[in-house]
Amino acid sequence: MKGCSFTLKRGDIVGLVGESGSGKTSVLMAIPRLLPAGTVVGGEIIYERGGAKLNVAELSDSELSKWRWRRVALVPQGAMNSFTPHLTIERHITETLSYHLTLNSKERAQRARELLASVGLGASFLSRYPHELSGGQKQRAALSVALSCEPDFLLADEPTTALDVITQKETLEMMTGIARTRGMGLLLVTHDLPLAAAFCDSLMVMKDGIVVESGPSKDLCLRPKDGYTKKLIEAIREMS
Repeated sequence: MKGCSFTLKRGDIVGLVGESGSGKTSVLMAIPRLLPAGTVVGGEIIYERGGAKLNVAELSDSELSKWRWRRVALVPQGAMNSFTPHLTIERHITETLSYHLTLNSKERAQRARELLASVGLGASFLSRYPHELSGGQKQRAALSVALSCEPDFLLADEPTTALDVITQKETLEMMTGIARTRGMGLLLVTHDLPLAAAFCDSLMVMKDGIVVESGPSKDLCLRPKDGYTKKLIEAIREMS
């Protein structure tokens, strides 16, 4: 990444698009400081709430572990990356709640049921293991875990990878719908420009670690200014 700078506000739904290897995932993972050990990140990552500003880049490990999930949560690429195979979906949710929130066991169990219901999964999924879920169900369950502590921002890294077209649409409708209802900021990383344009209010186009263009989705797609953005859109038109 080179001089990457942008602002994501609560209520914003922003797509970060570009070809594979352009740096999209690195930008997303830098926000909660989940880049591989040894990665050098300069600059600031400012989180603001109630007028108070916090530089996430300066947090200690213990402070960072409390900040994650409570303020910013991640839906990683490939839903299976969110799960420990031998734990039920309920355990994944309740253990997250136990670590971050002061709830008793009954409250955690009730919260788990409510979270699964919010993503369209019934109570029967509480006792299921990750391998017993379809791809779309895994992604919904991963979202329920990410939403467990009611974060202000949600980071989604290629959340529709390996899903069929219908399930992609359903997954993003659900994710963006929840974000809008809760007033969350959502940063969606994807290489699929048409998909991002259909669901995001605004887009950022990345190439070689640099955001080369950004703006409202409709304006960017109809009147691209950067040469790389123009090539992306032209390639899509030729394929359609």
